[in-house]
Amino acid sequence: MLTLIQARCGSSRLPDKVSLDLVGRPLLVRQVERVQQARLAGRVAVITTDEPSDDALADLCQQYDMEVFRGSALDLLDRHYQAALHFGEREAVVKIPSDCPLIDPAIIDKVLAFYTQTAGQYDFVSNLHPATYPDGNDVEVMTFAALETAWRDARRPLEREHTTPFFWENPDRFRLANVTWETGLDYSMSHRFTIDYPADYQFVKAVYEALYPANPQFGLHDILSLLKQRPDIYALNADLAGVNWYRNHLDELKTVDAVNTKQL
Repeated sequence: MLTLIQARCGSSRLPDKVSLDLVGRPLLVRQVERVQQARLAGRVAVITTDEPSDDALADLCQQYDMEVFRGSALDLLDRHYQAALHFGEREAVVKIPSDCPLIDPAIIDKVLAFYTQTAGQYDFVSNLHPATYPDGNDVEVMTFAALETAWRDARRPLEREHTTPFFWENPDRFRLANVTWETGLDYSMSHRFTIDYPADYQFVKAVYEALYPANPQFGLHDILSLLKQRPDIYALNADLAGVNWYRNHLDELKTVDAVNTKQL
């Protein structure tokens, strides 16, 4: 298993967010630490761009002994495929974005356990289609063969830029499965643990400062308990809950509609 965390320094809404401080270490480092806590994640690597603007990010990975691969800035499908080739992974590739610094290792393991326990039955498994967990617990796993097929056949810009839409937009070509939250709840549009705006950083920073010192391995239920006790923290980015990249592509996506996103 190879788990790839896509990251870059450039961001129009929150520049260099991967380097922002979370209790003494860069945000990207904290996220890699959390992903590495997942028992089934296997080899974990950061994949960034080959643009000079991401030289500092590559240096950061080297400083903290994190494996890194550099590839296309705009074609993330190619970046994931080339990274799999680079690291010699020919079985399964996991995609996790770098804007999930609160991702729960137990959720990663739940998705990957489903994939491994049903070995050979599915080409692509995620917890996003439809999503039920709080936004920012994104896990997608695909066979290398499926990744190679998508890399070869995907043509639309959004399929290249966002890596995986080609899978869930073509259920006739791929065997797909989705893992939902075992509680039966759906917090995907009401709880935002991802980071894309300054308010998101204030939220994530507050959660880390409240929970990390006593329990560096805090998980989803710890965060939800904190938010019940501290509604002021929940309120920091509550108005952004439900805002995601889908909102810009509703006219292009067959498997996503307006109920899956919110406009700013």
